[in-house]
Amino acid sequence: MKKLQLLTAACIVALGLAAAASAQMGGMMGHGPQPRGLFNPVVGSGAQYEIQSNGKGDKMVMEIDVVGKESVDGKDGYWFESTMSNPQMGEMVMKMLTVPDGANSSVTRMIMQMAGRPPMEMPMQMTHMAQQNRQPVDIRSEAQDMGTESVTTPAGTFMAHHYRMKDGSGDSWISEQVSPYGLIKHEGKDSTMVLTKVVSDAKDKITGTPVPFNPMAMGMGGPPPR
Repeated sequence: MKKLQLLTAACIVALGLAAAASAQMGGMMGHGPQPRGLFNPVVGSGAQYEIQSNGKGDKMVMEIDVVGKESVDGKDGYWFESTMSNPQMGEMVMKMLTVPDGANSSVTRMIMQMAGRPPMEMPMQMTHMAQQNRQPVDIRSEAQDMGTESVTTPAGTFMAHHYRMKDGSGDSWISEQVSPYGLIKHEGKDSTMVLTKVVSDAKDKITGTPVPFNPMAMGMGGPPPR
């Protein structure tokens, strides 16, 4: 049961809820803010970030790409793919079918793959649990507009809107030039998140046909599959 809880936490991290998941995982995936800004999904585009815990040397690289689009109950759904890597966990890819609805969004499917393992479709109860923890992706109603500023990151220099969260959780710099969230930089109490690369040719990293979720096949309860 404990190992299943750890995997569930990893799934939440893939949705950007790194702070909540890190408490359950002992910080294996590092601490990081939830990617939020202005929701602008464009198929084939994406962004790569470096996330660092404040006061610690822990770093994590995360790339968020839009790799597909399909209809979900008459609405446009987008396949978001998050790729994360750090020395403790290696590389993990989480693919989510996300349906925008105003400032909010819902996740209807999740597929996860770790290096050397088959892709797995997450059960609906895990999808629902992760969905309950999500926050609105559009921060404008929850932040004070501090004006437009020039921001330089490893990905280049951007004219970005500076937003300061009303709850004191941090500051974000947002540009419409970057998809899917527009996030250029985030400075929070516990972590920082900086854009390191703008992706213009994003492709699906999930390989193979997804199988039903099975912790044994993830190396969490037995030998890896042959």
